[in-house]
Amino acid sequence: MINPLLEISEVSVGQHFYWQLGEYQAHGQVLLTSWFVLSVIAFLAFLGNRDLKPTPDGFQNFTELVTEFIRDLAKTQIGEEEYLKWVPFLGTIFLFIFVSNWSGALLPWHLIEIPNGELAAPTNDINTTVALALLTSISYFYAGIRKKGLGYFNRYVQPAIFLLPINVLEDFSKPLSLSFRLFGNILADELVVGVLVGLVPLIIPIPVMLLGVFTSAIQALVFATLAGAYIGEAVEDHH
Repeated sequence: MINPLLEISEVSVGQHFYWQLGEYQAHGQVLLTSWFVLSVIAFLAFLGNRDLKPTPDGFQNFTELVTEFIRDLAKTQIGEEEYLKWVPFLGTIFLFIFVSNWSGALLPWHLIEIPNGELAAPTNDINTTVALALLTSISYFYAGIRKKGLGYFNRYVQPAIFLLPINVLEDFSKPLSLSFRLFGNILADELVVGVLVGLVPLIIPIPVMLLGVFTSAIQALVFATLAGAYIGEAVEDHH
């Protein structure tokens, strides 16, 4: 039988530049753009934190603004008691998706030639979005079991035992909805811009590109907010 997870991982558009790693194939173009995104985040973090001052100025103001935004997001979704330990995770998820989406909306990846396929935002590949969604799922299971032990699984039979199948299905649907929402929105945006640039290369694509920049930021916020909400739901005390 064919593993359905392998079939999902093959959802793609166009050709791909594969790297052979032993018996496995990796999407080389996704790894290249992911490394670029991580390098940008690391560079900006270094730039803003290399000379920390009690009274922030310059780029330190920006990095502290981003940190406060992520702290507030985690606090709102997870709660006062548990949120601090999840700020690094939510911050990493948010920044990676945000910079990835903006790289797809602002950078002319398609102009860079590679042996096969074409470069695009990392979030334009279903493998990336599924991996992020699975990390989120593992995180909220870990958060719930760490706080409540095996008693965490009592939530599946609340408020009544006949709701067990629905509650289990809900947990399985969370990573699917997270991954396909992000993948679909980013892919659709890049396809629309690509078609318009091909048909009318000058003025008309610009408003669509600006809209893409806005929706890219919203998608990063939605993903991080939902991840925080799922973790908050897992650690919530049910009386």
